[in-house]
Amino acid sequence: MPGVEIDRSALWKKARQDKYGNIPDPNMAEKAKLIDELQKQVSEGSLSVSGSNDVLTLALGPEHPGRVRGVGAGISPRQYFNLPRQQRKYGDLENQDEEKKEEKKDEEKKEEKKDEEKKEEKKDEEKKEKKEDEEKHDEKGIEVVDYSKVEVPSSLQSLCRYVETTLKPQEKIMTFTIEKEVFGADCSTFVLPEDIMQLAGMEEIGATMLAVYTRCLYDRLKEANMCNMVGFIDPAQVSANAGSLTDRSRIVASRLQKTDGEQIFMMPYNPGRHWVLLIVRAKRETAYFLDPLPGNPVVDEEGKNIVNSALKIYNSHIGRPGLKAPIWKTLPGTPKQPSSVKCGYYVMRFMRDIIMDPFLEFENKLNNH
Repeated sequence: MPGVEIDRSALWKKARQDKYGNIPDPNMAEKAKLIDELQKQVSEGSLSVSGSNDVLTLALGPEHPGRVRGVGAGISPRQYFNLPRQQRKYGDLENQDEEKKEEKKDEEKKEEKKDEEKKEEKKDEEKKEKKEDEEKHDEKGIEVVDYSKVEVPSSLQSLCRYVETTLKPQEKIMTFTIEKEVFGADCSTFVLPEDIMQLAGMEEIGATMLAVYTRCLYDRLKEANMCNMVGFIDPAQVSANAGSLTDRSRIVASRLQKTDGEQIFMMPYNPGRHWVLLIVRAKRETAYFLDPLPGNPVVDEEGKNIVNSALKIYNSHIGRPGLKAPIWKTLPGTPKQPSSVKCGYYVMRFMRDIIMDPFLEFENKLNNH
């Protein structure tokens, strides 16, 4: 209507209301509430607005280049803000879909930024927790050992001395980069002084040390030109509490899909405070269960389900119907651990012994014992 100023903040709200006068989108509803509060302050004289710094800008933030919110499509900032109020132009007020889409994109970007910030906060929190764990460990105190008198390899003795003389006094950790070829994706892992001390003392070890050892085994594979024969699966991504069974199955399947199926894949797996080794031979739909605990080995059901699901995904990927159920084998000649905390070391030994044989005849060897 000529001579009557149209409040663009009112138009903005109107365009987002349903037929009952409500704004369904909760984010937009919050903005509309803020607009009402600002309008009230303007009418009471406690807030002053002018030009582009009006109520809608205060509520939603600065305008994006080339468009003006709340006045319809096709209106530029110059056409609106640089003219007297009576001469201001308005676009198609009945159709503000493009503007809504832009706002939705803006909201999505904000949410993505919040997610990134949360991830960074989580990383900072994890680093803080690690540091606190180190401090607690230091408070307990570790006796300084003369490693020259300990029966461990000289390289490990040197590493332990480095821990005592450098890492611990300077509160440092060791960072290892594991290349994409090892586990299918580039990753970094952090080794604490405690991890090294536990390894030197043959104490219980976690996924970190198994991953680092696997990285060393990969170098052996390259030297022997066996990378096309053996692959590895990251124990930290597939063991208990690493995610849902579906997610872990997909991780295994993604490793199988990147090969021609001839490779065997070694998967250190921890169902809960115990390490076992699963070996998957995708082309034959066969899996091996190597458990260092004495007695008759019983295949862990969750680990079995992860591998079975992964093989189904693999079969679908290569377009074959597959067996009704994959073949699972336990090998009677699997070496047994002498104590309750040696399982991780035995799993490392299993992997080493297997790749030291260029013919990969581990099944025959461990079946004939």
